[in-house]
Amino acid sequence: MIVKSVFAIVFACVLSACSVMKDTPQVSLPLLHGWHDGKEVRYITTDVSDQAVAKAKNANYAPRLRDAVPNYPKPPQVKTVLERVYAFPNQEQAWSVFASVPEPLGYESQDTHYSPLWLMYVVVWKDPSKATELRSEEAILTAEDQGLVTIERTNIVLNCPVIPFSLVD
Repeated sequence: MIVKSVFAIVFACVLSACSVMKDTPQVSLPLLHGWHDGKEVRYITTDVSDQAVAKAKNANYAPRLRDAVPNYPKPPQVKTVLERVYAFPNQEQAWSVFASVPEPLGYESQDTHYSPLWLMYVVVWKDPSKATELRSEEAILTAEDQGLVTIERTNIVLNCPVIPFSLVD
């Protein structure tokens, strides 16, 4: 009986805390679109280690994010907090491509490797007239193998949390 009473009190406190949230200040952030393995992902960009990119993305300039970049060459078995995100600076493609996302998205994720920190790789089409939309890391690497694009690793780190959403929203 005491356990049920304690549970009821805790549960009521949790619910009352949720109701307070409606009165707290809120902000709006641009919800951006990208690709991962051919599927749409949505994310926000809050911080960038490069001042020009931070300005372009209306994000915080956070130069210390660069401290997360390991010394290269890095052995493949050395894991870092960074993942790869592919950007297209010449606007042949509007959406970036993420190498990974937590699966499933949201609080049910069991992915212990997910990090919202991304190391930017720049993808440039050698012949822009042959550009097609690339929707996965595999498609980008295949295009590189075929000599269609070049990929350059930068030292630009972005904080871009992937946002859980439903395709039917």
